[in-house]
Amino acid sequence: MAATVPLNAIQSDRAAGVLLGAACGDALGVPYEFGPPLSPSEQPEMRGGGLGPYAPGEYSDDTQMAMCIAEVSASGADLRSSDALDRIAGNFLRWRREGASDIGAQTRQVLDAVSQVRGAGAAAAMRDAAADLHRRTGRSAGNGSLMRTAPVALAYLGQPDALAEAARAVSELTHHDPLAGDACVLWCAGIRRAVLDGTFHGVRDGLDLLPAQRRDRWSGWLAEAESKPPEQFRPNGFVVAALQAAWSAINHTDVPDHDPGQSSFPCQHLERALTAAVRVGDDTDTVAAIAGALLGARWGSSAVPLPWQRVVHGWPRRRAADLIRLALLTAQGGHAGQGGWPGCARAPRPAVAPLMLAHPHDPGVLLGNLHTDVAAAGATAVVSLCRVGCDDFDDVAVADRVSVWLVDQPGANADTHFVVDQAARMLVELRKERHVVLLHCAAGQSRTPAVAARYTTLTTGIPARSALAELRGLLDTHGWTLNPQLRQVVEEL
Repeated sequence: MAATVPLNAIQSDRAAGVLLGAACGDALGVPYEFGPPLSPSEQPEMRGGGLGPYAPGEYSDDTQMAMCIAEVSASGADLRSSDALDRIAGNFLRWRREGASDIGAQTRQVLDAVSQVRGAGAAAAMRDAAADLHRRTGRSAGNGSLMRTAPVALAYLGQPDALAEAARAVSELTHHDPLAGDACVLWCAGIRRAVLDGTFHGVRDGLDLLPAQRRDRWSGWLAEAESKPPEQFRPNGFVVAALQAAWSAINHTDVPDHDPGQSSFPCQHLERALTAAVRVGDDTDTVAAIAGALLGARWGSSAVPLPWQRVVHGWPRRRAADLIRLALLTAQGGHAGQGGWPGCARAPRPAVAPLMLAHPHDPGVLLGNLHTDVAAAGATAVVSLCRVGCDDFDDVAVADRVSVWLVDQPGANADTHFVVDQAARMLVELRKERHVVLLHCAAGQSRTPAVAARYTTLTTGIPARSALAELRGLLDTHGWTLNPQLRQVVEEL
């Protein structure tokens, strides 16, 4: 079992963003796979189609294969062990039989060669098939192992050397060429450092984890990506070109200024860099999935636009909450945290009375808490501002249950302004769809009125201070504990 590192709230948000960011990049790139570069004026959308064809928001083989790894890493297994590698290999084969919507040519050949293998020895057989393919063709450095490598990083946040060993071992199941393993090591090192420190420096730090004879070559390839625009790295089926395209998109996208009044937030770098990755063209879903894993690690799940989180999904019946759960369990060595989250059926309820009040300017927005009875409220959509269980609010369609990462403690959120604004704008969108929306947090006393006040300002133009004062009058008898940072955030928006 890999050693775990205690994570604070912001680091946990970043860990939660890794698989979510990869899946959203994948789904964003799906419609444009193997197409020409997008024009600067064309805004990529999760509209589906592509090679599948895929539904809007559905991710492809990139994330599907990452799920095969994440199901094992989330158990706390040491991914270097023969048992864990056998389980991953078995998951790849199950995916090949049951859920593969698209498979890269190299991966297909390897999996087909061992399609009848089961149980112990599956990993060894798969490695042998990959090595044989390499001997016969001399070419096995495709991007198919890099695209799925993100879960490995989360399993070894405290062990960079073990991370490198595991990244290479999982890569070699299907990709024998050392360059593919090198790319996985570099990218996992980047994800690790981004989760822990909130920087992109880890990709270059990863050079020290490579064999000495290849470090200078990789340093040059990284420098080339840092100096040239993303569109220079096409075609990008070769693992080096795919990594360069993703790294270039990240490095050549400016980080926005922090100017809440102008709806400018640094974490929007995630969305803009993923857009740049898709615009490169060619293997768009893979390049964007690779970039998305590192961007999610740097900026967190809270930086992933809520409209994307709402629709992203794919094999095996995973949605945003599942991706976050698998990521956090992996980072926590397979152990759930307080109250069994993530993965609990129901989140622990606070010792407060049920709350159900209509928003003062919109009776179609209901203000509540974890005790609110959705059926009694008549809500058809839910925006949750706190941790919820897998079965909480299951009277509502899963696509209409939106979870927002917002911790009710000053200093515990990486970009509180963006999160509060996103949550309020999601309310606007759901109301346009004619939903009756339950807006809630755990107790309904702090996060709920903060987002409700922002919604007031967006929809009526009433100044934030007046909106907060109005909500305080409404909620005072039900408890009012708005933390000072949230008050400041709403006023600055």
